[in-house]
Amino acid sequence: MSGTNGSVAAAASDVEHEVLCDDAGPFLRRYTSTAGGAPTVTDTELDGATPYTPSGTVTRCDVPGPAPLVEATVERVTGAGAVTIPAGARSVTVVVYAGAPTVAIGGGTATALPAGTSLTWGVNQGGAAGEALADELVFTGAGGDDFLVTTTREA
Repeated sequence: MSGTNGSVAAAASDVEHEVLCDDAGPFLRRYTSTAGGAPTVTDTELDGATPYTPSGTVTRCDVPGPAPLVEATVERVTGAGAVTIPAGARSVTVVVYAGAPTVAIGGGTATALPAGTSLTWGVNQGGAAGEALADELVFTGAGGDDFLVTTTREA
């Protein structure tokens, strides 16, 4: 109809869900608001039906902790010499400029790395995830070898 306007209000409810964590792990929190009423909070298991009572401190699950401090090293060997990287590094890279130094991983058989080789071992996440390289790496050079070893490790 020409010249007619207005609005219609209907009582409605709003429901929001959030996955939270406590000392026992993740759970589902449901916030329900009704028109004119105070919001209510209901905690359940992740299935959305089984009642749940949080224990300890409740936090958002997706909030990362502080980033770990990472130390880096660079060692260049020209001629005879060795670089030992203990287990627990986050990443190790070797670049061979000349000769054919060797690498022994975890006490295994040494393998020659010809000039031009560039290799990297690494993990995706450190910190709370606890990822680290499990093996020791030993790089050994002889006369005429020239190589660079870089590492990162959580401090």
